[in-house]
Amino acid sequence: MLYTGAEVAAQQGFSRLQGRRLGVLCNPSSLLRSTRTPGVRRHLVTVLRELGLNVVRLFGPEHGLWSTAQDLIAVDSGIDPIFHLEVKTLYGRSVDTLTPEPQALEGIDALVFDVQDVGARYYTYAATLCMALETAAVTGAEVWVLDRPNPLGGVVIEGNALPEFWRSFVGFIDVPQRHALTIAEIAQLYRAERGLQVALHVVPCQGWETDKYLDEQDFGGLGSSWYAPSPNMPTVATAVTYPGTCLVEGTRLSEGRGTTRPFELIGAPWLDAVAYAKATESFGIPGLSLRPMLFEPTFQKYAGQVCGGVALEVYDRGRFPAVYAGLALLAAARRLGPTEFAWRTETYEFVSDRLAIDLLMGGDRARLVLENGGDLREATADFAAGEAAFVRRVAGHLLYRRQQGQLAGVS
Repeated sequence: MLYTGAEVAAQQGFSRLQGRRLGVLCNPSSLLRSTRTPGVRRHLVTVLRELGLNVVRLFGPEHGLWSTAQDLIAVDSGIDPIFHLEVKTLYGRSVDTLTPEPQALEGIDALVFDVQDVGARYYTYAATLCMALETAAVTGAEVWVLDRPNPLGGVVIEGNALPEFWRSFVGFIDVPQRHALTIAEIAQLYRAERGLQVALHVVPCQGWETDKYLDEQDFGGLGSSWYAPSPNMPTVATAVTYPGTCLVEGTRLSEGRGTTRPFELIGAPWLDAVAYAKATESFGIPGLSLRPMLFEPTFQKYAGQVCGGVALEVYDRGRFPAVYAGLALLAAARRLGPTEFAWRTETYEFVSDRLAIDLLMGGDRARLVLENGGDLREATADFAAGEAAFVRRVAGHLLYRRQQGQLAGVS
């Protein structure tokens, strides 16, 4: 039966944190399932307070403490109206706000992190944790990570290495686009490779079957531990396609924000849905079925306009190469509309001197291949080397035994 790190710590009454002044970095996914009342979930801060722990300050990652903000929207610090505690934003109006200031950790003995990650390099919560580690190394505060499973499992990886030049908030740690690590494993890797002198404590999950997706785990009748960690990540199925379809953010195509199926609906008003499905299918994407689809976003790209596009249906997760599929969606759209298709050029995640697509891909190779009409396999030719180097680097930082022995590229 699967228990998150927070649930494991709660069973012990958070005894190792008693008497400490706590900062808590959390959001709506920071929930603990009740063993007394199956199906009931309670927020971490509520549980900590009921157990008599001293929570003095809260920290909100991208989207805010309650995930009320859409992507790229700044969130202000202030007093939380539910917990009546000070909240420090870690996603404000400048790049400096992404890293906690040393003053934000004043009066804090331990910073407790409990936020659900989704297993993709672009997803920014791991970057926020690593930036917090850097500040804690300066202030002397301990960092406690209440670990959670990678919803995509802990075995399959896909993607390239991340050179330092392409580092950004959506590519902060050198891991593949789909990395198969938990957020605590990323924290351990980052601390070691950056040489940070910080006390990092991890409460691991119990019962995580690393060869299974989160919605395939044994929850023992307590209900799933999943709760949307951000406004456009409603389900585990969304997380499955996200390592590929997040690349659409680097274009003028709609990635389905403003619909009920973000990152599973891709299109634009100028695309013919049937032609787009056929063109994308021609790239031979294992485990994926594409349905021609019309959809109308209610906000963001093409709000109020009907888009022709496709709905992604992953029928064989074990064979589905998400990043390759994302590139195929871009290549097909560019083939069908060479004059309408365009890259996103405005400032993206506080970076204005490099294209969003290059930040997401960790380089310009894929973009140049697509622009030159090259073979899509050429755009992913650097994946094998990046994956192999990653497996070697991370071996000593894994917290969980992989069910299939070790990390491996998508079959």
